[in-house]
Amino acid sequence: MPTEERPAPLRLGSIAPNFKADTTNGPIDFHEFIGDKWVVLFSHPEDYTPVCTTELGAFAKLEPEFARRGVKLIGLSANTVDSHGRWIKDIDEISDSKLAFPIIGDKERRVAFAYDMLDHQDTTNVDHKGIAFTIRSVFIIDPKKTIRLILSYPASTGRNTAEVLRVVDSLQTGDRHRVTTPINWIPGDDVIIHPSVKNDEAKQLFPDFRVVKPYLRFTSLPKEKTSAAVQI
Repeated sequence: MPTEERPAPLRLGSIAPNFKADTTNGPIDFHEFIGDKWVVLFSHPEDYTPVCTTELGAFAKLEPEFARRGVKLIGLSANTVDSHGRWIKDIDEISDSKLAFPIIGDKERRVAFAYDMLDHQDTTNVDHKGIAFTIRSVFIIDPKKTIRLILSYPASTGRNTAEVLRVVDSLQTGDRHRVTTPINWIPGDDVIIHPSVKNDEAKQLFPDFRVVKPYLRFTSLPKEKTSAAVQI
């Protein structure tokens, strides 16, 4: 597909494009699938690829932690649903997992095009029709269908599922408490008061906050108050 025919790139704050597709758990309308939950949508270029096989097993094992936070997982690969079903058997065997979340069948790459999941790094990375293979993308989408995170990984580097879960915790905790999270934050660490919260209000919300710079104010937030401990 020529570059000029591609849809405009998605950005943080974009509404996740809706689509209908077959999955390993049956047909879905994506916006209906999201419902009132958060969703992690992650793509794979092909079934039976080695790095992706390890990733899907890892996501399957962490699915209960995502579910506890009100998050649904859904994968995508540019193959048929029947092929996905056979691949899942390998994934479960290799990873000692029981993969239950749906994997979208996207053999024609319609969803991949809608989400701009295309690899520009290597112009030879195309199929027999000259269509670029899908890249390995991650989208975190909130209940308003807003895209909150976009990550793209090269084929050679496995994703960090714990990092995806950490970002979910950061986003959900930030939405709930009007805070942001500093570098390397994990639930239980100090957080940063959102710039929209003025000092007078901050004194009411965070009595023990400390000012490092006028634009940098920290406060404690116990893990028990984050989405890592509180079911959303």
